Amino acid sequence: MSLHGSMSQDTGGVLWNLKGPQEIKNLSKSQVGILCKEVRDLICQVTLSNGGHLASSLGAVELIVSLLRSFSPPEDKIIFDVGHQAYAYKILTDRRDVFKTLRQKDGIAGFPRRKESPYDAFDVGHSSTSISAALGMAKARESLGEKGHVVAVIGDGALINGLAFEGLNNVTPLGTKVIIILNDNKMSINHRVGGMAEHLAKLSASSTYQDIKQRVKKALREAQGGQKLEDLIGRWKGKIKSLLLPPNIFEEMDITYWGPFDGHDVDEMDRVFTWAKEYPESVLIHVITKKGKGYQRAEVSPTVFHGVSPSFVGREDKTEDGTLNVKTQDWSSLAASIAEEMAAKDPRVVCSTAAMKEGSKLGKFANSFPDRFFDVGIAESHLITFAAGMAAEGMIPLVFIYSTFLQRAMDQLVHDVCLPGLPVLLCVDRAGLVGEDGETHQGLLDVSWGKCIPNLTLMSPRDGEDLRFMMSEWLKSPGPALIRYPKGAVKTAKRMVAPWGRLEVIRNGRDICLAGYGSTVSTIEAAADILGSRGMDPTVLDLRFLKPLDHQGMIDVLSRHRLVVVAEEGYRLGGMGETICRLSSERGLRCRVITMGVSDRFVPHAKRQEQLEEEGLTPHGVVQMLDEISKD
Repeated sequence: MSLHGSMSQDTGGVLWNLKGPQEIKNLSKSQVGILCKEVRDLICQVTLSNGGHLASSLGAVELIVSLLRSFSPPEDKIIFDVGHQAYAYKILTDRRDVFKTLRQKDGIAGFPRRKESPYDAFDVGHSSTSISAALGMAKARESLGEKGHVVAVIGDGALINGLAFEGLNNVTPLGTKVIIILNDNKMSINHRVGGMAEHLAKLSASSTYQDIKQRVKKALREAQGGQKLEDLIGRWKGKIKSLLLPPNIFEEMDITYWGPFDGHDVDEMDRVFTWAKEYPESVLIHVITKKGKGYQRAEVSPTVFHGVSPSFVGREDKTEDGTLNVKTQDWSSLAASIAEEMAAKDPRVVCSTAAMKEGSKLGKFANSFPDRFFDVGIAESHLITFAAGMAAEGMIPLVFIYSTFLQRAMDQLVHDVCLPGLPVLLCVDRAGLVGEDGETHQGLLDVSWGKCIPNLTLMSPRDGEDLRFMMSEWLKSPGPALIRYPKGAVKTAKRMVAPWGRLEVIRNGRDICLAGYGSTVSTIEAAADILGSRGMDPTVLDLRFLKPLDHQGMIDVLSRHRLVVVAEEGYRLGGMGETICRLSSERGLRCRVITMGVSDRFVPHAKRQEQLEEEGLTPHGVVQMLDEISKD
């Protein structure tokens, strides 16, 4: 993708006259200021239209400009953590002219992708991978005799994750130089939590350290001729460490720490990065930035503007506590409100999440039960075992987590919850296809591996009534359980629900059965209407409980039909279609079972409806598949 494409723009500015990122090095101070404003304007224009991660990207503009002035990717490797901060990097490398396609089908991704650009050093989307990846790249380059710097950019929220600390712990033993930039905006999505938050705040506020920092910077600026930079820094290092209050965790890990610096002062960062390139060892550079910088509404409400939906401005549906401003209720807010009802009835009920208080709509629960709500930060593995610990001592934990993030805690779910049979309910949000966030965020694996775990009950409600029933009934006899529900609006009409553990025959037809669960039930109902207009009378089945499956109910259905089509918003491999096909075979039944689900691929970013259409998971897709079968 070329920086100088065909898009018509005002030629009087700086951004649209750049012929490549190397030209940023030659800009004057005033031109840098203009460039930063133009980049922010473009980020706001596109993100508020297409959706995406706005506040964090706005806060990193000057940081990225300075990185591109100081380093020379792709020869130098710049690795972003998560990628929420990388929009300016995309614009200033080779995607300026196509930035308008951000998160759209066949457009550029919302996260760094190696296949998208040679400037993207590593594929990311989940938190806290940058330090480990940077160490691996640096060691590989050293082994291959290659030159160039390796830079990891990690946020303060991501730093608390165990993977980040595993990487930090390996910096000194490896003996391979990396430059770690800690972008501290005092937030992850919600305000950061925990001891690391306080530690970074104290480092920023320490007057003793600020004085020493200024003296070091002055001495470095005045260093002349053949004086070795590393010798100068070495003389100061012991003094800084002895005077620093409170103790510096990075220095205690034997990682050189510089900072904090103003992350919006390009001149200051240019100097710091120059020193870092010349310094012979690994170094962690602490910069302070403001999330939402340059866009007042995002500065005032960074949580609301962390991730915005397409055409977000003018219809904001989120407040700082995670509640909705609009009347339409979604799955997340309904699950959170049911949790409140459960907590009001049983003092043992507690809720926890991993930095997803706002995303999981738990603000009201936190306000109503402050002593029974726990946000552990970006630490999914800890989240699950923390809940297991509470359950082992008699509490009844509800864990709110996105399907894609649950993948990071599978070991803990298996060994710490299901093996001992502890009463933990996982409320798994964003199950299925999630749209514009793309490959790293699809919730397509929870069924295929969840149904293989002993002791785990796996449920998928099709509407609000079933969600309420499943959560409330679980409380009567709690054990390891997982309820998966999709992104988006939820139907909440009053109706009778089937008993616990049983499937539900929604329409009793003949010959052909269309089966689904969760989000695909409405799909097969609509497909049945189309088939009904052709004179057919298909049975419509909601599986509801995926593990344990209602074997007797399913055998009855298989016995009465020649064909069962199973539609699921998850991978076909390892899905419920395979389970039902095996059941039919084992019982010697003649019913043919066909699975409609997500194919064996990482589904790229697009609108959720476009992704469903690609996979044939629409009413017309079901009918078309049946038409093709009838031709055989």
